[in-house]
Amino acid sequence: MAGKVAIFFGSKSDSETMKKSASVFKDFGVEFKAFVISAHRAGELLRKTVKKVEDEGFEVIIAGAGLAAALPGVIAGITTLPVIGVPLECVSAGSNGLSGLDALLSIVQMPPQIPVATVGIGNSKNAAYLAVEILSIKYVELKEKLVSFRAGLLKNAEDGMEADFSL
Repeated sequence: MAGKVAIFFGSKSDSETMKKSASVFKDFGVEFKAFVISAHRAGELLRKTVKKVEDEGFEVIIAGAGLAAALPGVIAGITTLPVIGVPLECVSAGSNGLSGLDALLSIVQMPPQIPVATVGIGNSKNAAYLAVEILSIKYVELKEKLVSFRAGLLKNAEDGMEADFSL
């Protein structure tokens, strides 16, 4: 396997969205591990887990969060590893009904010197593709897979670019 990515999210209710990143890692042969830890409810556990992830050689972190969306920023404040934030729509009872916009704005508005790369609302697949791109700088075999994957995207676009408007 090429590279190691840790996936964090604050609630088990976010599992369906966040596991989409795992499917990308499986396709590319990237090792990953997922953790469900709330930045607000288990701060010390989060700190210990991030340090453990660093010690185990993980190279990129994906963090999904909804509502206040503190998780990606808190993690970025703990580590120097690249952190990719995934804003999530809160689906739990009593959610604020902002469809993830609150999380998006919270994650992209990080203070200077502590960046968090951010993808679209609920788009954990794009977070995984970004992590693969980051890792491909170091791992030649991953770069080759990524180049091949992109060539496939181009071929699919070329094959489907002509529209038939005949009646």
